[in-house]
Amino acid sequence: MDTYNYGMIGLGVMGRNLLYNIAENGFSIAGFDLDIQKINDTQENAAEGMKVIGTDSLEQFVSHLELPRKIILMVPAGSPVDTVLENITPLLSKGDIVIDAGNSYFKDTDRRVKNLATIGLHFMGMGVSGGEKGARFGPSIMPGGDMEAFHSVRPMLEAIAAKVNGEACTDYMGKDAAGHYVKMVHNGIEYAVMQLISEAYDLLKQGADLTNDQLYEVFKEWNDGELNSFLIEITRDIFQQKDPMTGGFLVDQILDKAGSKGTGKWTSEEALELGVAIPAIDAAVASRTLSSYKAERVEASSLYAKPEISKPEDPKLFIKEVGDALFLSILISYTQGLSLLVKASEEYQFQIPLKAVVKIWRGGCIIRSSLLEKFYEVYTVNPNLSNILLSNDIAEIVNSKITALRKTVSFSTANGISTLGMQTVLAYFDAYTTKDLPINLIQAQRDYFGAHTYQRKDQEGIFHTQWGNTDH
Repeated sequence: MDTYNYGMIGLGVMGRNLLYNIAENGFSIAGFDLDIQKINDTQENAAEGMKVIGTDSLEQFVSHLELPRKIILMVPAGSPVDTVLENITPLLSKGDIVIDAGNSYFKDTDRRVKNLATIGLHFMGMGVSGGEKGARFGPSIMPGGDMEAFHSVRPMLEAIAAKVNGEACTDYMGKDAAGHYVKMVHNGIEYAVMQLISEAYDLLKQGADLTNDQLYEVFKEWNDGELNSFLIEITRDIFQQKDPMTGGFLVDQILDKAGSKGTGKWTSEEALELGVAIPAIDAAVASRTLSSYKAERVEASSLYAKPEISKPEDPKLFIKEVGDALFLSILISYTQGLSLLVKASEEYQFQIPLKAVVKIWRGGCIIRSSLLEKFYEVYTVNPNLSNILLSNDIAEIVNSKITALRKTVSFSTANGISTLGMQTVLAYFDAYTTKDLPINLIQAQRDYFGAHTYQRKDQEGIFHTQWGNTDH
């Protein structure tokens, strides 16, 4: 019987494309799925020269794998992962490696790492970003967990990952569930950037009356410049997509209700748990929730009048300012997500290397952006920054854009155009860069009604006051 280097459980779109990517890079791979049609399709559509086999039983699947077995799971997060593990672990041997490449919650991954270690199995949580095209031709891959297991699969991961300047967009993300944690934060940043782009679109459409053709040209210019990124690129192309049903532009026929799969919410919840401020991501999650109130929003729009939009005197300058505001807002969204990784690495002892994180996000993934090259340079010089806004190089960029963000937010506020993300980013920046916040008053209030105590500026210690006893 022929043996295969790797096994893939789950032959949906992502699993099958990742399997083909692995096979195309010189590794043999066996596939398994509960759906016989998917098994047949996987074998029939494999390119000539690929060593691929489909199996219809876990026993047959396991028997085809060389030792130590290296098995990748590409199944829905949650109970399906546990079900697969329950069914396959009795068939495995000590030293075998199981890799969960889905979007699992990091605490589930942590539990699985510990449980499988007790029976001598290596378990890795591995974030994969880039969609079905990335899975097929080169994703960003975020593996974490057992270092021994990582070294065993590293040659394959480096072969199939996207490449930037000759460097593979994969690296070790840290211990235990670090890989899935980094992917969770990646998705949180993705939420924020998509929200900010939608706000820029709305500002240009309502504020400057740009047509879809004009929006295409603006986003093309932005993508050719410092805003170059995957999400700006696909947004550019969206404005050219025609609707076969109406003959108009498809984007204008899409209902304004956004879906989500929960990773953005996980990121917000985790930041609250750890005490890290990531309001850009929180605002993006909240905005998707607000979008689901479609019927209520329609009713409310008839009750409350919007101000008449005052068109900018210089449309070209307005477009440039919106672009600068978008760039800065995106930059600060990244910094918030990265600051969460710093805290999580300390809290969970993940040992997440931020330089490696931004390195592998430069290509293959949904949030890939030329901006990450600058971040990579910053972390190369100072890999221990708690917040990248503390970098002098980043401060220079921010200072050159902050006026545009203030003007853009001011315009949106005056004209009743919702920019929840940009306004939140600006408020975060102003708070983060303020030496003395008005929180002294909050501490006084807390001590007044609840004896929660406070600290003083002029001396060390914890203090409490019997409030209300004042002499004039």
